[in-house]
Amino acid sequence: MSTSTGLAKAVTALDVLVASGFALAGLLRPQAILPAGFAPTPAASVFAMYAAARTLPLAAFVLIAIFKNWRATLIVLGTLAGIIQFLDFFVGLAQHDAGKSIGPLVLALLQAAAVFVLYREPETRKI
Repeated sequence: MSTSTGLAKAVTALDVLVASGFALAGLLRPQAILPAGFAPTPAASVFAMYAAARTLPLAAFVLIAIFKNWRATLIVLGTLAGIIQFLDFFVGLAQHDAGKSIGPLVLALLQAAAVFVLYREPETRKI
């Protein structure tokens, strides 16, 4: 495995683990992810459950793909993770929260670079 492939795997793992952290924070402490001045409601808890239901399995499968060295699977899941981060950028904009905008945008750009590296890297085969 090349250094660039290892870095791409690390970026992808970071991407899904950060997203999982926010999903878990929403489940355990919803006020941590709500805009300033908003109080958690039962609807926020339901929304957090939906976020976790999508994010946690994605993280699990990405980590499996990394450890099993399933490059093609990682390219697909990394692309999905990057798209999700890019869309989260717009959620941050809608909330007028710079941290919730810049962070996902940076992760989306890093993830796009990671997928590009994985896609361009020649596949190594064991004989």
